[in-house]
Amino acid sequence: MAGPELSYHGGMESEAALITRSKRGDAKAFSSLVSRYEGRIFNLAHKVCSGLPAEAEDVYQETFLTAYKKLSGFRQDSNLGTWLYRIASNLCWMRLRKKRSEPVVPILDHPHHPEHAGGLSSGPVFRDWSDGPEELSRKKILREAVEAALAQLPVDYRLVVVLRDIEGLSSEETARVMKLSVAAVKSRLHRGRLFLRDRLDKVAAS
Repeated sequence: MAGPELSYHGGMESEAALITRSKRGDAKAFSSLVSRYEGRIFNLAHKVCSGLPAEAEDVYQETFLTAYKKLSGFRQDSNLGTWLYRIASNLCWMRLRKKRSEPVVPILDHPHHPEHAGGLSSGPVFRDWSDGPEELSRKKILREAVEAALAQLPVDYRLVVVLRDIEGLSSEETARVMKLSVAAVKSRLHRGRLFLRDRLDKVAAS
């Protein structure tokens, strides 16, 4: 999935023009901006707030309310999608921290494995269950297992995994959203993937 880039499709008004009109109080222009990003923000909120649909819905709505209030301060040389992801990520983080104490979950690492030395594994993260007579059932089990594992992952790691592996942002885009270094993003992604793989391998073995 491509990152949230500015686009101009045929006769559609450019994003920069919509932002300018929105800053002047044009509600219709802002609605057009919302329609371009609401799917991505909805997906982010529901994946990060896994198991908490009410919280996810609040994050989704509050992201655009916050954006509307703060749009006057948005610099148009920045990327609107990155800015919206940052707002949504901060809201997710704050709500999950407030909702409950984040579990102290051991984030697994295996430095003795050669493929993990110095960075991410080049192999697949999840077991391939695409074949076999029980494909549909296993896909359902896998989807539920992923959601359950995400819910156990500390929110700092969960945000990085969702932005990179589900939303399809690059490490550089994720770093801008999270206000982290690229190295920190890669480290959290690596450890988060290991945690998820450990949980999913246990499901596969059961």
